Amino acid sequence: MAKKAMIEREKKRAALVAKYAVKRAALKEIANDQSKPMEERFTARLKLAKLPRNSSATRLHNRCQLTGRPHAYYRKLKVSRIALRDLASHGQLPGFVKSSW
Repeated sequence: MAKKAMIEREKKRAALVAKYAVKRAALKEIANDQSKPMEERFTARLKLAKLPRNSSATRLHNRCQLTGRPHAYYRKLKVSRIALRDLASHGQLPGFVKSSW
C-alpha cells in the first residue's frame, strides 16, 4: 500500500490539472501561434510560467486505484500487476485464469 500522502498529492495534482486545463490550452495556443506579434507570444509564455507547476498534465503519474502503487500499472484496468493478479485469483475479473505449473 502506498503512503496516503502520495495518493492525496496525486489527487491534488489531478484537480489542479482539471482546473487550469482550459486556461493553459488557451495560453499555449497564443504562445505557439506564429502569426501573432512576438510581444503577445512572450507575455503568453510569461503567464504560462506563472501558473502552478502541478497544473501541468505531465506532472501526473498513473497510480493503482486499489493500492496506490505507481509501478507496473495497467492503463486499461487502472490497477497494478499485483492487484490484477489478486483480483483474477479471486475470480473478480471475467476472462482471467490464473495459471500455475
